[in-house]
Amino acid sequence: MDAMDAARSTIETHREDLVALSHRIHAHPELKFEEVRASAWTAAVLSDGGFPIDAGICDLPTAFSARVGDGPLHIAICAEYDALPAIGHACGHNIIAAMAVGAGLALAPIVDDLGITLSVLGTPAEEGGGGKVFMLERGAFSGIHAAMMVHPASVEDLYPRVSAVAHMRVEYTGRESHAASAPELGINAADACTVAQVAIGLLRQHLRRFDQVHGFIEHGGDAANVVPAHTSGTWMARSRTLADLDQLMPRVLHCFEAGALATGAELAVSDVSPPYGQMEHDHELAELYRTNAETIGRPPSDDGAATFSTDMGNVSLAMPAIHPCIAIESGGAVIHQPAFADAAVNASADRAVAEGALAMAWTVIDAATGKARDRLLDANAPN
Repeated sequence: MDAMDAARSTIETHREDLVALSHRIHAHPELKFEEVRASAWTAAVLSDGGFPIDAGICDLPTAFSARVGDGPLHIAICAEYDALPAIGHACGHNIIAAMAVGAGLALAPIVDDLGITLSVLGTPAEEGGGGKVFMLERGAFSGIHAAMMVHPASVEDLYPRVSAVAHMRVEYTGRESHAASAPELGINAADACTVAQVAIGLLRQHLRRFDQVHGFIEHGGDAANVVPAHTSGTWMARSRTLADLDQLMPRVLHCFEAGALATGAELAVSDVSPPYGQMEHDHELAELYRTNAETIGRPPSDDGAATFSTDMGNVSLAMPAIHPCIAIESGGAVIHQPAFADAAVNASADRAVAEGALAMAWTVIDAATGKARDRLLDANAPN
């Protein structure tokens, strides 16, 4: 049995376990940095498959590394498992975790034949926490030559457009007063938010094509007859690249400053997470994935129909990486809609678990045995 057939056979053997993992994570959504159960369940399936587990790496309790083999070419597969507030796994990270585990299990028995070291990395807090950024900074990706993951979406997309993004917490502090008997003594922090939102709305007509600004108010006051003294919200600013984001951010901050200036409230802006970089898709690895996805019956487009941000972008700026999207039947729903969360455990999502795992495993096999191997070893000195 050749390596491709062996990988397929292993995934078929573990299909029920992989689908069960996906459904279990989906049924117990956990927010960024709180994925205690999801991380443990994901690592446990790998452990049962023969992977030694190093849990709580990089001072992140829900991060882990599972590594087998000792070949010169070191490839990582990234698992995500955090959910979104209120709408659970509407980004399908339950599928991502199960696909990563499936690819790892498929490759583990043949790593010595391939001459590779294989790491499956449990990467927490993609949803606005920057888990992979911290893991990069703290050495989890040291010695790795290439990394990959596959993301569920409503379309098959080989080269999704992944923007750079900044996550900000914005707070205004004013002064309470009775809203009827002494409004002149108050400083209205909610008005500061309103001025900022209007300024951002007007700014949007002058933004570049790939620039976006959006957010929400977490706290806007406490009582209708009390001038709000404290308001807060979370905002995101996106641009095509980190360099473009550096140009956008001052314009956005000026809008928030306008709210403070107009009302007399004090402004505080802080980072929710490190900035996420744009995704630089490794063309050679992506085209290997394309061939394998087509063989499985999932020909991907390459028009960048899927658009989002991810901390996998930071990984791609440090080493060759890919982040293709695999389609599930969602009835027209897109990621971050409740209906997509419902679809993330339907029959098509379960097929995606097995087929995404297989496409990744085959891509690793091709990279390890083809011309990409020398390029990855030579061109990317381990960081």
